[in-house]
Order: sequence, then structure tokens, then C-alpha cells
Amino acid sequence: MVRITIDGQMLDVEPGSTILQAAQRLGTEIPTFCYLKRLPPLASCRMCLVEIEGLRRLQPSCATAVTDGMVVRTNTPLIEETRSSMLDMLLANHPLDCPICDKGGECELQDMVMDYGPRRSEFRDPKRVFHSRDIRLSPVIIMNVNRCIQCQRCVRICEEVVGAVALGTVEKGMDTAVTGFEGSLASCDQCGNCVEVCPVGALMSFPYRYKARPWDLAETDTVCPHCGTGCQLTVGARKGEFMRVRSKEEHGVNRETLCVRGRFGLDFVESRDRIRRPMIRRDGALVPVSWSEAGDYLRLRLSAVENKAAGGLASARLPNEVLYQFQKLMRTVFRTNNIDCSARWPAPFDALGPLLASFYTRASLHEVIGKDCVLVIGGNVTEENPVTEYLLRDAARRRQTGLLMLSARPSRLDADARAVLRVPPGGEAASLAAVVAGLLPSEAFADIGATTVGEGPDRFVAALKEVRSVSVLVSVGLLRSSEARATLQQVNNLLQALRLLGKDVAMQFLFDRANQLGAWDMGVLPESLPGLSAIDDDVARAALGRAWGAEIPSAPSASFDAMLELCDIGRMGALYIVGSDPVMTYPDRRIAQMALGAADLLIVQDAFLTDTAGVADVVLPAASYGEEAGTFTNNEGRIQKLRKFREPAFEARGNLEIFDFVAQLRDHALQPSSQGEIFDEIARLVPAYHGLTQDGLGSDGAFTSAIPTPPSGVFFAAPPRPKVDDGLMLMTGDCLFHNGYHSERSEILNTVADDPYVELSEQDAVRLGLSDGDQVVVRSARGELTAKLKVNRRFPRSLVFVPENYRALRLNSLMQRGEYPCPVEVQRAPAPFEIGPHAEPAMSAGDLGQGIAGSP
Repeated sequence: MVRITIDGQMLDVEPGSTILQAAQRLGTEIPTFCYLKRLPPLASCRMCLVEIEGLRRLQPSCATAVTDGMVVRTNTPLIEETRSSMLDMLLANHPLDCPICDKGGECELQDMVMDYGPRRSEFRDPKRVFHSRDIRLSPVIIMNVNRCIQCQRCVRICEEVVGAVALGTVEKGMDTAVTGFEGSLASCDQCGNCVEVCPVGALMSFPYRYKARPWDLAETDTVCPHCGTGCQLTVGARKGEFMRVRSKEEHGVNRETLCVRGRFGLDFVESRDRIRRPMIRRDGALVPVSWSEAGDYLRLRLSAVENKAAGGLASARLPNEVLYQFQKLMRTVFRTNNIDCSARWPAPFDALGPLLASFYTRASLHEVIGKDCVLVIGGNVTEENPVTEYLLRDAARRRQTGLLMLSARPSRLDADARAVLRVPPGGEAASLAAVVAGLLPSEAFADIGATTVGEGPDRFVAALKEVRSVSVLVSVGLLRSSEARATLQQVNNLLQALRLLGKDVAMQFLFDRANQLGAWDMGVLPESLPGLSAIDDDVARAALGRAWGAEIPSAPSASFDAMLELCDIGRMGALYIVGSDPVMTYPDRRIAQMALGAADLLIVQDAFLTDTAGVADVVLPAASYGEEAGTFTNNEGRIQKLRKFREPAFEARGNLEIFDFVAQLRDHALQPSSQGEIFDEIARLVPAYHGLTQDGLGSDGAFTSAIPTPPSGVFFAAPPRPKVDDGLMLMTGDCLFHNGYHSERSEILNTVADDPYVELSEQDAVRLGLSDGDQVVVRSARGELTAKLKVNRRFPRSLVFVPENYRALRLNSLMQRGEYPCPVEVQRAPAPFEIGPHAEPAMSAGDLGQGIAGSP
């Protein structure tokens, strides 16, 4: 430790700490402009100058490391005069337009001038003016460069944290100006982090412009509803109307940064697709009715199917309390274990369960990626979990973490990786098997047929062998593949091999839904009870049954895939879908539509009028994000408060209230039924949540905990390598600007998002005679779609990517159950454009199902 004296107070600090960090520990305030905690010091603003005993000149505290015995003074007449002079120089050219500036009331320059500035200026020259009008750099970011104080925060966070390099500076000295390339941010992520860190009103949010003052806003700290990173954010509303989102430097895994979806994509809650009233199907059409009429209708329909199978599907976007209560409703009232939380893929729990039980690390992402090496498997972390990508980039650049990327799709993070292994679509399992074969002696794999190590895996093997600790981050997109079970088994092999080599190992999933881990923990799975106990575990089932006052069925359960088969053969009585849209997301639209239409009774509980709601027999309007309280469990296993910031729209009710409503129709009462009481029951009955209290979930939440079970020690057989030919294979996932289909309801995101597109490698584009921007047709054995071509020079051959986020494309109409990646052909669209024989035109709300009578 190093001993330092600051303003007469002595303190022991870690070697390498700066004076500013030491002063902050003491609670001594030193003003800064250019300093950001997560970036290397720049020392350009000169506001943080301090006196150091023995040195003639003032030194920047943000960039000066402490030495043993150092004596520092932070508040002397010379320092006060220097700070005042620096502020006077900034004000010399700063426009006096505070009354109309969006930063008014939360401007750091205003605060600094009040605390440290001169009371009158010595400058009388005309102010420098770059532009007479504000420049709209993008649909969401507008700039007044005259207000810029040249702190460089925006440029540095864009380049060093986000990795977009969309902003830069021109000229020098007092003439320095921040700008985008050719005055535009066309290549930008539109994340708005530059707006967040700007200390003045130079960079502003265009959607929030001139809408409110900070003192007008009622602010609510909550959690982002998009991906599983679980970013903390603060929602500002004025008189109940959503205004803006900002983030706080000191809280959450994100530490102030957000992606474009988190910052600009929450207005989806005000979508025109909101379901206003309950609806029931009469004469082939959905008709709006009162809650009382819906209840009478539903009671009769439920009694008619009481002796047939039932099933339930709930979205992993819902809070823990809602998910827990849903599976409890299905198991105790509907008497079934046919429960699932994803229509996009059937989770192979026989391979997934051991991974979660033996290796899943419930710990801070900062800690997990602080290992010597991080291996990212599958997906595209840049587009699916952007803030996680920011943290990984920081680990690679500042903490020297070795980054290894194994995936079919390239990501921006590849540029910071120590090694990249680009695998053919669906080839992750075989490539992982090759890595495992290289890590352990060949005799260990004599009986399982492991593939030999090739040139690509060889670099991975060398990197993994030379480090002491390894974290493995697994994209949940791997579960889409028909080889998902084999891939998870090879991840298990890899983690066991690393442990055998004495490595400190951590593993987390990169979920693309906000509460996917919570959904699994709450038991919204056909094979698992709350706490991830197997459904055939008699002890666990009996314990829950005693707590719930009801016997839990032990009968074999069906995944959503199997539920559709039950529908198809006429054995499904009531199918209850909450917050999910399988007609749009199930990887075979034709099967989903036919099977759901064959169910005796389809109940849809949702906030939005989805394609699935359009074919339902009963539609119940539910609260959306921000309209009910609860908790989310993010990728880290961190449970955080989801707070309410608006009332449910129209006649919508909270999800828990609707469950009580449905249970009463079956002459049951769900107890407990309030969010707080349900949380307490979860904390009692779900082992990973034991001991948690709502009051104990502070600004950063709290970590769930699980005692890992020892791995089996059995290595799974290696799968055969996928055939590599010239055929094109279609993959899907999230694009940067959207998450699932909810975010497409955001009017703000739609102003910055790309039009629907098809991504293809340069080699394949040349071979097919296609150019960037061409309209192309993607055709499979099932159907076709038409969209704009985006040529990606970093894409591997044979890969076609189409984002799953555009409802108009109906991407799942190209797919066939059990076949992923999907073989396709790509060709130039006819000109003038004509809808092909297999294409389906986009559906409007009025076209859903067999028609909707009246207003939704």
C-alpha cells in the first residue's frame, strides 16, 4: 500500500491509484470535465489540477499516480484562481442560451460555474460560432457544436467503449469541433452514449428535445426489457407520459452505457397495437367484450375441455413473479406439466440441465470476464448483447483479457480477439469437439470418436492451455440448431476438460430475452420444477405440493413443440399463451398456424395484438413493461427490481390479476397472489433465491446463488462434421436495432433501424451476380421473402443471415421444424417487383385470424 496525505488527511491506497481516485475515497471533491471512470485519463480540461508538495507546477489529479509520502492540496488560492480562469475561457465562447438548452438544470458546466467560476468575465470579444443552426446528425442525435467544451468524452466513449468510431474531431485548439463523418452519423450504432456523457448541451437526444425539463420528470429506476444483460436504466415520465431514458454511472452492470434499444426503444409500450379490451370469438371474428362477458364465455369453454390435455406457454420477457405464478396456475389449477417458456427452440434439458447445475456461474459479469481468457461461442454479441460487448472490449483492451471468438457470424468484437474461429453454419459442435480433442491426450477420446485438431482450433487450444482461468460465454442462439443437444454436450466436454487441466472455469449464457434465466429458475419448463429440480424428483415435487396445498402431477410433460403435436391430433383442450407470439416465432409458421387452429380452446394473454392473438378464441389484455412491478434475473444470475412507471393502458389488467381471474373461473384461488408475497414465496421455495428480500435488492440488485453439483466426468461423443458444400444456409437472430418483435413497435427505433435486409458474403454475392443494395428473393422449400441485400465482407461463404425482427417478412414461413440452419437459394428479385407465388403479403391488425370485429 502507498500512504498519501490529501488536505491534511492520511490515506493508504493501492499502488498505481491516481490522486483523483484517492481523493474520491476520502470524499474530497475535485472537479473534472474530461474524466470518465471507465476510460484512461486524458487530462485535457485542466479542471482537476492540484498542488503537490515539492513540485513547482500544478498537476492533473486524474492522470497523476500516487507515490509513498506524497502530500497533496486540492483547495488553495492558486488552484481556485486556475479553475476560475479555465471556466472563464470556456464561457468566452459558450453561447448564453441556457433557457432553451435541453441540458438546462442538469448541465455540468452550469454547476461548475456556480461552484468554481468567476462572477464576471474578463473576455469581451465576439463569441466563436461554428454553425448558426443545430445539426441533426441522425434521427435520434442532434448537435449544437457551439456549446461544445472540447472534453472529448463523446469521441472517446464512442471509440473506446462502444467501438463504433462514429465521432471525431476536426481543427485544433479553441477551433476544435466534434463531428460525424461528413457531418453524419450514418455508420453509428445510435446508442446515444455520447449524449449521456456530454456534460453540456452539445449533443442532445432528438426524440426528447424541447419536451420537458429535468425537474418536470418523475424518474423511476428500473431494468431494461430487451436482452438478458440486464442494464439498469432510469425512465423519465411527465404526467404519466413516457419522455426519455437515461442511465447512471454508479449503478448496474452497464455503468451508464446503454445500447440503442435500451435508450431509444422503450416507447413500444405506447404502440397502437395495444389490446384495449377483452375479446372473444363469435361467428369467426374476435369481438370486444367486457371482462365480465369474457369470464362467462371462458368459464363455459374451460368446462367443456376439462377432461382433455392442457398446456401453457409464457414469454421470458415477463417478471419472475408472473412466471412463477403461471407455472403454479398450470400445475395446480390446470393439472399439467405441459409448460414452456420459448416457442423459438425446444431446450434439450437433458444436456442443458447438467450445464446449469455443474458450471453456471452466478456472479458479476465484470468478475467473469476478468479471467485470463474469455471464449465466446456462437451468435453475434455485438448485435444481440451490445452492452456485454462493450464490457468485453474493455476487458480485452484495458485488462489484457485474451478473447477467443467461435461462431458462424462475424462480430465487431473480432477485431479485439486473440483468435477467431469461423465455423460453418451448424458446425459449432464439431469445432468444439476438435478443441477438446486438442486439450486432452488422445487416449481420453479413444471411445468417443473426437475429431482431430485443425489449423483453426489449434490456435484456440494453444491459447487455452497457456492461461490459468477461463470464462465461457455461450450464445443462446445455439439452441435454435437441430444440433443444439450435441453442441451443449460439447460445451460440457470443454468445461470438464478445462477443469481437468486445473483451470479456474466460469460459464454464463448470453440470453437475448430479459428474463430467460429467471424463467428457467421459476420452473417454466416441461422437465423442471422451480429451482431446476427434475419433474420426476418425488421429494422436490412433494415439498412444493405441501407449500402450495395441492398435489403436483407427475405425468410426463410436453414441450411447446410436443404441445403443437397434441393440438394437431386433437388431444389439446386448453392452450394458454401469455406474452408470446408463436405464430411469428415458432420455426415453422405453417405448423404453428395449423396446430393452434386445431386446439379446442386457445387463450392469449398479451399487451399487444399479435398474430397469435389473431387466431385465439379468447384474448385478455395484459399490462405491458413498466405497468406492473416485479423482478428480472439477468445473465449473471443477478435479480433486480422491475418498477412500475405508468398505469396499464385502456382496460388492461396486471398479469397476476388475470391469473387470479382465470383460477376463479375454475373454482380455485391462487395464494399468495400479490407481487410482494409471491417474491417472498420464491425466496422460501427456490434454493437459488433463499434468503433474498425485496428490501435487500438495492440499486444493483442481488445475486442468486446455487451450489454446483460435481460434473459427471463422462465425456460425450463427438458429432460428425457438417457437410460443407456450395449450398446457402439461412440463420437468424437479432439485429442491432431490434430485439425480438416487441422493439419493432417502437416508433423511435424504426427511424434508425435498417429496412428488412438479407446479409450475404462478398464471395457469394459475386458468384450470384448480386450487388449491395439489390432487392433479392430468399427461397426455401417452404416459402420465400424479398428484402434488400447487405453484402458483408467479413461473412463466411454459404451463410445467409436474415434478422428475425421484421414481422412483415414472416421469416418463419421459410423454415421447417427440426431443420436449422435452413437451406435456401438467393437470387435477384424481378424488376419491377412482383410478389412471388409463395410470398405472403404483410398482415394488418384487421386481417389477423378470421377477422376482428370492432376496435381492438
